[in-house]
Amino acid sequence: MPHDLPPARQTERRHDRGDDEIGPGRAGPEYTRGSGNYREYNKASLARLTFIKRGRDLGFSIDQVSQLMNLTRSAGENCATVDAIAVQHLAAVDRKIADLTALRRELTGLVDSCAGGSIGDCDILRALSPEGTEE
Repeated sequence: MPHDLPPARQTERRHDRGDDEIGPGRAGPEYTRGSGNYREYNKASLARLTFIKRGRDLGFSIDQVSQLMNLTRSAGENCATVDAIAVQHLAAVDRKIADLTALRRELTGLVDSCAGGSIGDCDILRALSPEGTEE
């Protein structure tokens, strides 16, 4: 959904890939075509698209968002399944952060090793070349 449109006219110009494949029945959200061939969604479809967007913004996979959306129909049940999905995703995020932190440390070391000399003496290029890798 475009964020630059006023709330009263929330239409969509493009198709967000994956939206038709998420949620109960995996049928696409209901919409009509308005002026300029824009999609105009009813409130239920707009709520569904918002749920999907928020889930994707938090990094949940399409499958996880679909599972979470299906669980919204079980309002009276224990939320242990929802929590398990979130805990699993948080663990994946923590692993990515650890990997990125290690990558940052390595890149910082390479940048710090740059003496500003000639290209032939560049530690960064040396680290990238096959001769610079350790086997």
